[in-house]
Order: sequence, then C-alpha cells, then structure tokens
Amino acid sequence: MKKVIGLLTAVGLMTAPLVQAGTVTVSGSTSVAHVMEVLAENYQNTAKKNVEVQSTGSSAGIRAAKDGTSMIGMSSRNIKENELNDTTKEIVIARDGIAAAVNKANPVQDLTQEQISKIYRGEIKNWSEVGGEARPIVVVTRENGSGTRGAFEEIMDLQRTVNGHKVTAITPTAQVGNGNGMIKTIVANNPYAIGYISLGSVDDSLVALSVGGVEATDTNIAAGEYQIARPFIVLVNDQPHPNAQSFIDFIMSNDGQSIVAEEGYIRVQ
Repeated sequence: MKKVIGLLTAVGLMTAPLVQAGTVTVSGSTSVAHVMEVLAENYQNTAKKNVEVQSTGSSAGIRAAKDGTSMIGMSSRNIKENELNDTTKEIVIARDGIAAAVNKANPVQDLTQEQISKIYRGEIKNWSEVGGEARPIVVVTRENGSGTRGAFEEIMDLQRTVNGHKVTAITPTAQVGNGNGMIKTIVANNPYAIGYISLGSVDDSLVALSVGGVEATDTNIAAGEYQIARPFIVLVNDQPHPNAQSFIDFIMSNDGQSIVAEEGYIRVQ
C-alpha cells in the first residue's frame, strides 16, 4: 500500500506543473478557428500560456461549452435558446461576411440574393439562366453542423418545416465539403461550381460574387449593405476559468481586435 501511495504522490507532483500551466481549451466552428488560431499564437507569445484550438464545428463547440468539455466554445452562427443553459454566456468577438464564390473563369460576377437561393434550392440549374455559359451549375455546400451552413441557410431562406421541424432546403444533389478549405478547393478546380465560404477565407483562388450589386467587403458589411453576414461568437461558463477569461480579455482588447481586422474580419470594438 505504501508503494502505491508513493507512486500516486510522485505522479501528482509530476503533473502539478501541467495543471498550473492551465492550458486554455477552445473548440468549435472551423470558420472562427481560422482567426482564433492566430489570436492564440499571439496570446501565447505574450502571455506565455498555452491555448489549444480544435476545429469541430459550431454545433459541437456549443455543446462543448455547455457541457464544460471545452473552456471556450466557438460558433459562426446565432445560438438557439434550447442550445444554452443558465450558466452559459455568449460573447461576439468579430463579424464576418459569407461570400458566395465562383471559379475565376466564370463570367458571372453578380447575383441577387434570390438567384443564389434558387440555385441552392435547385430551382436554377444552369448558368445560362443567370447570364453565364450554358453549363449545369455544380452546387457546393458545407456539411451538417457547420455554423457557416447554418447561418447561410437562415439568411438565404434555405430551410423548410417538415412535421414541425426545420430541415434544409438545399438541393440533395449538392456536393458537400468539410471546412472552408475544401469548399475553396472544389470551386477553384471546377469552372461551373458555386460555393459559400467565410469572407475572411477568400483568396485569389476564386471570386467572391457581388450580391445585388453590393460587393462583399468589410466596409459594406459594417454599413449593413452586404446582407449575407453573421457574428463570430465564443461561449463560456458565466464564471470562466481565470486563464480562459484572460484569453478572452486579450481577444477583446485593442491588440486582439487589430488581429481580427488584419485577418480580414470586422472588429466589434
């Protein structure tokens, strides 16, 4: 018995520094994770505290914050009332647009919100119907549980009610990509594809469409003119771990919000 107690004591002494280090665990939206990883790297360099970011999807991040399996959850869509409990609070850390994106070879540069919605419902099937080539439209969507998909469906009226439950109205023939990176790859390699990604993830591999003549820019989102936009939210316990609170304080500081802006998102303060 003494040997067992001695071993447990030794293990406790060995792990004590790790507990004191207090790694901040963050999980959820792949869209929020893009900027969160940059924020975490900068915070670690200055505060000398560890931050672990995992991309698990908005729904999983909300559950993790609610259940306490992560100190901080991430969501790129609005939170439903039944997803929270009395001890969970939301903090908006940034705002982001969702870009409807096409291949660089596609002559179509502008669509209305209604046209995009009809494309995703499968009601518009050919690019010739919206001023493009006579080619079938390849619709690309995010996976179930994606915050980007949830926000896109809500904003673009791509949900229908069946037996009292909301279900997707996106055409079942749509290709599914997990994460912004996969959507970009599919669209960049198919001249007849259309997908949607976080505006902060847009690069020169594809083209973000104007919507109703309004370009997808930070300025237009901040002015409320570009309508396909959503908040970036973190969720924490109402009495978060001190290390988690310290990291959130950094995110909401001028330095943290400057990083948000540098990464292509809209600061909230």
